[in-house]
Amino acid sequence: MCLESPLNPQYSGGIAINPEINDGLNGWTPFGSANIETRTSKYGNIFIVASQRTQPYDSFSQKIYVEKDKMYTISAWVQVSQGNADIVAKLRTTTGDFPTGWTVATYGCWSMLKGGFNGNFSGPAELYFESKDISSVELWADSISIQPFTLLEWKSHQNQSIDKTRKSKVKFQAVDHQGQPLVNAKILIKQTNAAFAIGNAISSHILTNVGYQEWYNPRFKLTVFENEMKWWFTEPLSPGKEDYHLADAMLQYVKNNTMLVRGHNIVWENQDQLPPWEKNLSPPLLQAAIERRYNSLIPRFQGQMMHWDVDNENMHFHYLESQLGINSAYFYKKAHAMDVNAIMFVNEYATIENPDETVANPAKYLAKIKEIQSLGYDGPFGMGLQGHFDTPNIPYMRSALDMLATANLPMWITELDVSSRPLQADYLNDIMWELHAHPGVNGIMLWSPWQPQGCYRMCLTDNDFKNLPTGNVVDNLMREWSHHGLIGITNENGYFETSLYHGDYEVTIKHPAAARNNKSFAHRINVAKGKKSSTLVMKLSA
Repeated sequence: MCLESPLNPQYSGGIAINPEINDGLNGWTPFGSANIETRTSKYGNIFIVASQRTQPYDSFSQKIYVEKDKMYTISAWVQVSQGNADIVAKLRTTTGDFPTGWTVATYGCWSMLKGGFNGNFSGPAELYFESKDISSVELWADSISIQPFTLLEWKSHQNQSIDKTRKSKVKFQAVDHQGQPLVNAKILIKQTNAAFAIGNAISSHILTNVGYQEWYNPRFKLTVFENEMKWWFTEPLSPGKEDYHLADAMLQYVKNNTMLVRGHNIVWENQDQLPPWEKNLSPPLLQAAIERRYNSLIPRFQGQMMHWDVDNENMHFHYLESQLGINSAYFYKKAHAMDVNAIMFVNEYATIENPDETVANPAKYLAKIKEIQSLGYDGPFGMGLQGHFDTPNIPYMRSALDMLATANLPMWITELDVSSRPLQADYLNDIMWELHAHPGVNGIMLWSPWQPQGCYRMCLTDNDFKNLPTGNVVDNLMREWSHHGLIGITNENGYFETSLYHGDYEVTIKHPAAARNNKSFAHRINVAKGKKSSTLVMKLSA
């Protein structure tokens, strides 16, 4: 989003002094060797300018006091005096400088920079802006906001967002076979399918390990194969010598258990993740190998994948593109032509995990989406965010999701895990709550496929399939977000009203009038966002 005039600062500027620069340079000081001043645009907004820059950090700054255990959001509308440039907001503390948010600024319009940080300390700090493009480029900013939240305030916002975007009010009326209201009838509500999807990756061990099956199957109805569809796995030894027997068996297994599958992945730009024989092919032979890969993989699984991760990690790596002299749009157009119903995904890491990411930060990710579309891909498109976290920065993650959601495309967390560390389970819980609360996120794929020698980064169980603390987090959240065991009692008019998470439900009515005949009566309903609310009249008997 790039506007002629900046919008008002978020939260009226929060704790920022003079956020709209209407009081001259009050609250703002030069940072580095920059010269700073105010100017007025032709649209009337006053903005701050950093000029005569010789270092990336030459800009303007404001001193703040950070309070421990608070969560901070940062935002600003920024512009540059010519061309375009990456702009990062940074925080200087007594222990060093760290980034809080990114955007790409363009001359001629105002771009919003969003970010945030955890208050891990109490003490003085200084917010400033940085750009590596220092060749005669001035930095401009307006509507700057710094807003702290207590943990209680942050949680309250999550709950409000969940109530608004994930739930709808439902009203039941229980009546007897003559249409008379039933007082004190029990309404038993069981979710059978959740609109907000939570899945988990699997390994081929699920084909033969009964313990794995018994743990996995009751929990997840959405999956992805850890390695078994990857090119280096299906064609490992030599060109044309393909082996899909494990992928075929796994697909049959999940279909037998009514699970949906993401296709991961078609090709991978990382040279180290290609079959060994492919790494030194000439461009013509590499092109032929890619054609064979497409013609063997996609028709085999056509119509059976809900998503395809197409040109995997094509922002961090460019091997195939550079060797063939093509762009990513080629891979997306080709995949869509072969499987028209699947959503084709970009799949990248570090976009929501790392504020210091320079390659695949949200602004660059959105630019990549626009690039692929501008080069001719017009099919269904999805944004895959891997989510390999260490210590999460929840405010930054929210700001990143906010920016990405402006694309109005399906947005999935495709490979969620947290590295082994103290508070691993707590961090996982915090991340999943934030993702579930964000209206732009359509689903979460955990990346915790079981391996006897240990999982990739995060296990949910031990080798006896007893939950680890991380597994308890997932179970508890899935239970809470599905109204597990919800029971309502009708009032004197036979009504029971509640708010339900979106999805499919089996609702059972029980009443003493039916108990004499040892009967209960079940109804199936769907609760969906935007669906017109109405009263469901449930009869005790037909």
